[in-house]
Amino acid sequence: MRPRRIMSMISGMLLAAGALLGAGPAASAAQPAEPPAEFGTDWHDPVTAAPPVAVPHTRSCHVTLAQAQFRDFTPYKGSYAPPEGCGDRWSKVVLRLDGTVKGRQYDRLGYLHVGGVEVLRTSTPEPSPDGIAWNVEKDVTRYSDTFRSAQPVEMLIGNVVDDTYTGVIDVKVTLTFYAAEGRVKPAATPDKVLPLDGTALTTPRNSERIVAEVYATGSGGGCEEFWYLAVPDPAPYSCKAAAGPNREVRIKVDGQLAGIASPFPNVWTGGWSNPFLWYVVPAPHAFDVRPIEYDLTPYAALLNDGRAHRVEVSVAGVPEGQSGWSTPVNVLVWQDRGSEVVTGALTRHEESAPTDSTTYTPGTELRLDAKAGHRLTTGGHLNTSHGRVTTTVARSVAADTVHRWTEGENTDALKGSWTDDSAVTTDGRGPAVTARVHRTYTMDGTITIGADNRLRTVITLGDRADSSTLRGGRPASWSHLDDGYRGDASWTMNVPRDQRHATGTSAERYRLYGSDGCYDRSLKTVQGTLTEDLRRC
Repeated sequence: MRPRRIMSMISGMLLAAGALLGAGPAASAAQPAEPPAEFGTDWHDPVTAAPPVAVPHTRSCHVTLAQAQFRDFTPYKGSYAPPEGCGDRWSKVVLRLDGTVKGRQYDRLGYLHVGGVEVLRTSTPEPSPDGIAWNVEKDVTRYSDTFRSAQPVEMLIGNVVDDTYTGVIDVKVTLTFYAAEGRVKPAATPDKVLPLDGTALTTPRNSERIVAEVYATGSGGGCEEFWYLAVPDPAPYSCKAAAGPNREVRIKVDGQLAGIASPFPNVWTGGWSNPFLWYVVPAPHAFDVRPIEYDLTPYAALLNDGRAHRVEVSVAGVPEGQSGWSTPVNVLVWQDRGSEVVTGALTRHEESAPTDSTTYTPGTELRLDAKAGHRLTTGGHLNTSHGRVTTTVARSVAADTVHRWTEGENTDALKGSWTDDSAVTTDGRGPAVTARVHRTYTMDGTITIGADNRLRTVITLGDRADSSTLRGGRPASWSHLDDGYRGDASWTMNVPRDQRHATGTSAERYRLYGSDGCYDRSLKTVQGTLTEDLRRC
């Protein structure tokens, strides 16, 4: 692993192409009878097992949001105008990014803003010499308020093109709007979507629900991209942090802690020293970074006073003065149409003392055990036009990692688990409703470099979530998500590209089932050939 030393060095030696975050529609292609003995100059286009966005069978309208070739760090700037012919209260809005790249390139991170609102955070796949095409599909219906008026558009996938890194990233992004007609009703969406510019936030004075979403990502090119591997002194390792790998994404309102979350351990397509793992099947969320959501409704009464308030996001555990995280914020607001001003109070704020420990054990095999945990409960009431409504938000996060490595980092291994549990209870408008989510992220990987300079990476990744809604104490809906990836890839270092003799297998299974139905899809690859695309539901 050697985040900085190996990962950066390996990426340079592999000259791998950029990886973009996204999960498009289910896709499969005709497969050769037998995969090649090793990677060649081309492989199957990137594909994920995640489901496509479900859309209604109604009229649809298309708008091109951005079309650009990224060669450097110059943002694309354009304009957006709402579609004609599909109304302005849509049942679904779907964003689609189609991209191509060929040659040699790193994985690259990117964003897309409409009216200052971040609607997509992504990374790019690494290309083959012969070229690849990929797509990202995302449900962006929640941003309908932004899409109802003309807006400036800004997009950037920072890139470097020169005599060595030849891959130009060519993308087109469209929005498809599905009309609400017949039995298909308009989607229930926030009344306002406010981008947080700096730290000042002013909300409408009749806000009755407020949710902040944060697209938190460790940036490329530094140790915070591999934050889960950091170690404190005196442990000898190439990435250092006093807190070791313990990280927590926090949001504050006027200086008071208002929300906590575990960051998702994103792995981009050059990660773990081995792009051969990710050429066809990327790690979960690599193409469509999922934002962290914080329910700030207990703070609505404070925010409704008509003044600007300070909202700040930070990542605990990052060494002081060190950059490496991007945390753009959107604020989603639901308004009380029957009131000009909604009053109330913050009535509860209970926080446990954060636990944060690291234990370093020297020896032939060096080891760091790290644990962290934190709990926060907030509550408040609002005097709305439909009565007093009380909201209680409880959240707890925990991390448990074991990092093992040898001197020189020729063997480097991590086994980690992160949990993020939340419960939001709303009481006062009909039966009390409680929405619970239990998330677990897992990572278990090992890199070894043999005496023959053969590098091998074996890794499994997991993204799991159990969600349920209780209404009046009785189950109303539930779902279980299990998105798992596994890979095993090897290649020879310090030789010309045609002598690397790279081999690799990868697989992803995405299962989502519950009260709304079932989705189950499996993908398997061998040496860049898609050998299985199986659907079980």
